[in-house]
Formats: sequence, C-alpha cells, structure tokens
Amino acid sequence: MRTVLIAVLLLSVTLSGCIGSDDSENLEGVVLESPGWQIGDWWLYTFETPQFGEDTARLVVTEINHGEGQYMLGISSEREAQRHAVINHNPFLGRIIIDDLAVYENGEPQHVFNFPWNYGDTWEFDLLGEHWFAQTVGSIDGKAVVEADSDSGHSLLYHFGGDFGFIDLFEWRNQEGDLQFRMSLTDTGNDYSGDVWFIRATDLKDRYFEGPVDGELTDTFVDSGHPSGIDFNYYVFYIDAAFVQGGSGTLSIKDHAGNSVLSRQYTPGTQSQELATIPSRTDEYTLEVTLTGGQSSIHFMIAGGIENKWTL
Repeated sequence: MRTVLIAVLLLSVTLSGCIGSDDSENLEGVVLESPGWQIGDWWLYTFETPQFGEDTARLVVTEINHGEGQYMLGISSEREAQRHAVINHNPFLGRIIIDDLAVYENGEPQHVFNFPWNYGDTWEFDLLGEHWFAQTVGSIDGKAVVEADSDSGHSLLYHFGGDFGFIDLFEWRNQEGDLQFRMSLTDTGNDYSGDVWFIRATDLKDRYFEGPVDGELTDTFVDSGHPSGIDFNYYVFYIDAAFVQGGSGTLSIKDHAGNSVLSRQYTPGTQSQELATIPSRTDEYTLEVTLTGGQSSIHFMIAGGIENKWTL
C-alpha cells in the first residue's frame, strides 16, 4: 500500500504542468499581466463555423488610442469582416481595452480575461448574446485555461497565452454541444504588411422562414442609421436557403416605394448559402418570402455596416 501511495505522489508531481494548480497561488508559469500590443502585431487563426466551415485569417492590431485606452483589432480578410458583421461570430474584432483586453458587446466592455490569472477565480460577462459564468480552471503549457457556462446552457473553453499575448484556442458550443465558433492559433508575429478590415455593424433583421407553406410571408425592417449617427456604407446580408423535398421559393426586399433592392429565386433541390453586400439607404423595407410545395426553409439576416480599412 505504501508503494502505491508513493507512486501516486510521484505521478502528481509529474502532472503538475497540466491543468490544475495550487488554489492559493497564481498559475505557475503563466504571464499574469495584460500584454502590451504594438501596431502591426498579428495572430494567424483558423476560424470554424457551422455556416461557413473553416477559413484562415490574421487578427491585426491596427490602431492604439492611448487617450481612450483602446486598441483597434482588425482582420486580414474582407470576407471574414463581412461574415462577422452579419453573423456576429467573432467577438475579438474592433475595440479592445488596453488594460485588461476587455472586448465590446452592445457598446459595453466585457471582461473575458481576468488578470492576474489565479486558479479558481470566477467572474461574469456578456458575449455572443449570452451571459457567462467563467472560472479559471488551471493552466496548460504556460497558458491559462478558462471554462464558462451561460444561463441557457451554452459553453465556452479558451486558453490565454502570455508568451504571445492572446488566445490560442477559443471554442463556443450551444446547449446541444454543437460547435458554433472555434478559433485556433497557428502562427503569430509583428510588422504586418497589407490591408486590414473591421465592419462596425448594426443588426437590422434576423428571420427564419420554414415550410411547408404555400403562399407569401412578409416582414419589415427599418434602417434608421447607426446609433453613432454615421451613415452605413452598405448592408451585409446572409441567406441560407434549403429546398430539399421538391419545394421552391423566392425572396425579395423592397423599399417603401416598392422598388426592389434584392431578389432571389430558388428551384427544387436548392441548398445554398450566400453572403454579399447591397447599397444602403435610410428607409423602411419590406421582406417578402414565398414557399411553395414540400419542406423548405430560408434563413435571412441583414446588418448595416460601417467599413473601416487600414493599409499597414
């Protein structure tokens, strides 16, 4: 029995670099303070979503406003910037607080990270439309490990690495355990050279239409401009259309005078996803969808976007 106990103790020492630490101390080997970023610092991530699969792009520090205590973080892919504008899947684009890397949701900074990292610390924040209860559960390879659950049963898992100053893994799952968003670090560096985008967006409509329904369904949305008073540069829209059992349908958007600004027609067997932009104009719009025959669905999302672009 004594031999077994000694073996267990030795194993515990061997695993001390894995998840877990002393309750009363900072996480061993983990950088405790918020890192100091510089313009041009970048992190290359693989992004994964159920809507778009995998894509790879760099998050880049584009501005530092010491007066307001904020960084500006953009992305090297215009397409990814548009996806975020309408899907809202990447919470780390836009303004970030210098002191603690708090990110913004609905205009308010959210403390996703909890410096200094201490094992067992708990805190709360809002992100991705959910209210989260987070805990530092340990460290692995010098990175703090955080787990969080939301009121509705969603979950987060993310790692923060002080040696490269940002996330190396961020994973969001819904209450069924289905992946909603994952970002995985593949490389990092500084002195980025190239174009970078961030689209400051306001959601205008998110509507899911489902058959079998024979006939026309309507809805409306109003563009009253961005809350900042700045006019939108364009609208970004996303359509997920599925007509899998012989159904067909149409989608159109018309302004108050009846002029068509977007029109799509779907034939039986169509399964498509579309992300694009159209010109914006302050107005009230009517959304019309027809579904005919068989089981079918159309998921329509649209947001007004203010484009920011930097060339570093």
